Amino acid sequence: MNNLQLLLISNSTMPGEAYLGYCKENIAQFLGDVKEVLFIPYAGVTVSYEDYTANVAAALNPFGIEVTGIHSFSNPINAVEGAKAIIVGGGNTFELLSKLYDKRIVEIIRKKVINGTPYIGWSAGSNMACPTIKTTNDMPITMPISFKALNLIHFQINPHYTEERIPNHGGESRAQRLQEFLTKNTDIEVLGLPEGTMVEVRDGKATYLGEYSGKVFFNAEKAEEVNHQDDLSFLLK
Repeated sequence: MNNLQLLLISNSTMPGEAYLGYCKENIAQFLGDVKEVLFIPYAGVTVSYEDYTANVAAALNPFGIEVTGIHSFSNPINAVEGAKAIIVGGGNTFELLSKLYDKRIVEIIRKKVINGTPYIGWSAGSNMACPTIKTTNDMPITMPISFKALNLIHFQINPHYTEERIPNHGGESRAQRLQEFLTKNTDIEVLGLPEGTMVEVRDGKATYLGEYSGKVFFNAEKAEEVNHQDDLSFLLK
């Protein structure tokens, strides 16, 4: 698993910033000399795949990165197998996973990334790197054949993590929802990634990046704050 190269981002856009504004330099630095990427826009529901891909391309082209949408290939399996890097965008996690199963590329992507192909995801794309999609925030607008995802890492991610409470709202907090998950899934940890943060996995090491504090939930009773440049490699074991 030391071949893994992952950049798992909480969200694509911060308020008042351009699309991928806060993280595009992280993406370019992560990719290094790799200048051709395969983009998977399947999580997009209210945006066309063409428009979604164009938005990502507009953000990354200034770095000399060429973005090609998987939907432009007649054979998505061949597209994945030939990819130099894979980017999976956000949107609806259930729709994304359903499409990956429909196209029969779940295991193809997994094998590619385990063998060293760089993988970048944000929001639903970060959920996809986890063992399952059980810690997504999305509504199940469609039903994939399984909740099992790419299983590239041995922990779960909750993108857009927040501890804010809406005034006069009586529903459960995000932390309470994750505690429910951990009560029923006692053998795994969850990393809460707030807006503007990410985790990078490279050379067998995981590093938390971002100016905002995140949280690692070890179980339903124990959680610890994490900050910029903290070593999260213990989550990989």
